[in-house]
Amino acid sequence: MSTPIRMGIEATARHGAAIPVVPVAETLKRVEGGLVAATVDRSGIGTAQTPQGIRRGILRTALAAPEAQAGTWTDEAALLEACRIAVHVVPGDAANLKVTVPADLARVADLLAGAAPNRRTGIGHDAHPFGPGEPLRLGGIEIAGAPRLHGHSDGDVVLHAVADALLGAAGLGDLGRLFPADAATPLGVDSAELLAEVVARLAGAGWRPAGVDLTIVAQRPRLGPLLDAMRASIAATLGVEVANVSVKASTGNLDGSEGAGRSISTLALATIEARS
Repeated sequence: MSTPIRMGIEATARHGAAIPVVPVAETLKRVEGGLVAATVDRSGIGTAQTPQGIRRGILRTALAAPEAQAGTWTDEAALLEACRIAVHVVPGDAANLKVTVPADLARVADLLAGAAPNRRTGIGHDAHPFGPGEPLRLGGIEIAGAPRLHGHSDGDVVLHAVADALLGAAGLGDLGRLFPADAATPLGVDSAELLAEVVARLAGAGWRPAGVDLTIVAQRPRLGPLLDAMRASIAATLGVEVANVSVKASTGNLDGSEGAGRSISTLALATIEARS
């Protein structure tokens, strides 16, 4: 959370209303008839930013006040001022652009494009039903006593989703096209080997993994105590810090095949960055 937002929330909780403000650095001119009429003293002048914080009860009081019906207000703080309700100020940030007109959207787009020209994001998803035999391979680890997932490989839906997310971010196709479920791909192949090959292909294209965020949906087995081991295994295969790998689990809330305990699925969001 950025500093102006955090300070705004804290000031709103403490005082009731607060906005971030950036002092005006430019010289201000009052213009009349196309000519400079005067230079305006900029002491104490600032530009208001968003988000503006107001307790709900205070805002409702202001909206119901007679002053609210007597004019047009460019922001909530102006309405509160008209109602003689104190609005506290916290330091703003010049990078916190306020989007008001279409041109502002273009400025934001330009900033975002310039801020991360060497990073891309991809999404991957995979689902497999349970099959005969055991153990279960999931997130690069072996889970004894749990049935394995059906598939041409070891059925590790977590690593498959990660691989597809990485490939998608790099524009290199998908796992099924690289490793089809036929004689070209060894039956029962370890999915960690497939993921390692994907990382190698990314390197060949000038990319490397930066981080992944995963959500596993499975009614069984119980995954909570195993998530850290999965994080460590995935991080090692990708060559990133464990802190850059997030693995979450959901039971599926009895919904769908996963919630009924018939399958496991994974949704992955991966970020890659250009190799220096």
